[in-house]
Amino acid sequence: MESAVKKTSITRLSAQLKRGLMEVDVDESVIEPHSLFGFAERRNPKRAFLFVSRVLGRHIPVRPSVMQASYESLAAKIPADLPGPVLVIGMAETAVGLGAGVHRAYAKTRPDTIYMVSTRHPVGTELFTRFEEEHSHASAHLIHQPTDLAIREMMLTARSLVLVDDEASTGKTFINLHRALIDAGLSKIERVVTCVLTDWSRGAVRNLLGETATQVSMLQGAYRFHEDVEAPLPEMPDVGAVAVGEWPLDPRKDWGRLGVRHVEDTLAPDMQVKPGERVMVIGTSEFVWRPFLLAERLERAGADVHFSSTSRSPIALGHEIGHALSFSDNYGLGIPNFLYNVRPGQFDRVLICTETPAQAVAQSLIDALNAEVIVDEQ
Repeated sequence: MESAVKKTSITRLSAQLKRGLMEVDVDESVIEPHSLFGFAERRNPKRAFLFVSRVLGRHIPVRPSVMQASYESLAAKIPADLPGPVLVIGMAETAVGLGAGVHRAYAKTRPDTIYMVSTRHPVGTELFTRFEEEHSHASAHLIHQPTDLAIREMMLTARSLVLVDDEASTGKTFINLHRALIDAGLSKIERVVTCVLTDWSRGAVRNLLGETATQVSMLQGAYRFHEDVEAPLPEMPDVGAVAVGEWPLDPRKDWGRLGVRHVEDTLAPDMQVKPGERVMVIGTSEFVWRPFLLAERLERAGADVHFSSTSRSPIALGHEIGHALSFSDNYGLGIPNFLYNVRPGQFDRVLICTETPAQAVAQSLIDALNAEVIVDEQ
C-alpha cells in the first residue's frame, strides 16, 4: 500500500450502471482512489449501487499484508485520547474482519478495548439490542450481550464507541446503531468515532452528534446517483434471514459476537506451504477473522496468499465483479451465498474456512474450486 500521504485535489469518477449513472467526487484520500475502491451494481431494488473495496478482502481477493496496512492506517487516525473503556464494533457482514483488524491495531496502545460485531446469526444467548440497516439486502442486525462478566462490565461502562464499516454512504446505519446502543443502556458514552475505508456521508454523524463525534476514513468524498426511473428493478434473492439454522453456532468458539479482547490464531496450526505457492484462503459469511489470521501466517511463511470471503450480498456481474459462484449457505438457513472474483483453477490451493461442520459447506463450491475445508475446532 502506498504511503499515507493525503491527496487533496478533487478526483471525479463515474460508472454507468443499468439503473443509472453513478458519479463521485473524491475530496481527500490517503492512497489513489482506484487502489481503494471500484463500482458494482446490487441486485437490490432498494439501492442500485455498491462501492467495492479493493483492500477489504470480501468481494475482491486481497493479499493479507494489504489488508493489514489498511487496518493500521485507519487505527492510526482514531484519537489516542479516547476515554476508556473503548468498545469497537464491526458491522455485519462486510466489516466484521475490518473491525477486528482495526481493533487489533488500536489495542496495541490501548489495553482497555473490547471488540464486538453486529451479526445476523444468533448464538442462542441473550441479546443486548438490534438495529436496522434500511438499504441492505439483510436489514436486521443483532448485538449480543457478552457472557463473560468482565467483558460485559467493560461494554456497559464503555465511555467511547468506535463503529467500523467498510463505507458510509449516508451515515444512517451508524446513527441507528448509536441510538440502539444508548437506548439499550450504554449510558456512559462520551465519544463516538466512525471508522470506514470510504466516507461519502459528508459528516452526517458529526453533524447530528456534534463535537462528541469524530469521523475517520481513508477517503472522503461525495456521490451522486442519477437513477433511471424507467430501468427495470432487479429480483433480489431472499437473503435476509436472521435465525438459527440447521447448524447452530457454538458460543464457546466465539471470535466477536459475544465480545473479545483478543482472538488466537487457531486454524490449521500445522499447515505447511511452499515458497511462492498460490494460496486462496476463503472465510465464510461473518467467519473471517480467524481465517484472516491463517492467511496472514501463510503469507509470512512465504506463500503468495490472497484472502476473500463468501457473502450473502447479491451483486450483478459487471464492473468490479468479473466472476460469481452461487451456492447454499453453510449455516443451514437455506439462503443463497456467493463468492466473487475467485475463478476455478486460479490458485494452487484453496482453503475454505468455516465455523460450521465441514459437511455444512456446499459440495458444489468445494468441487468448483477443488478446495480443502478447514473447520474451526478451537
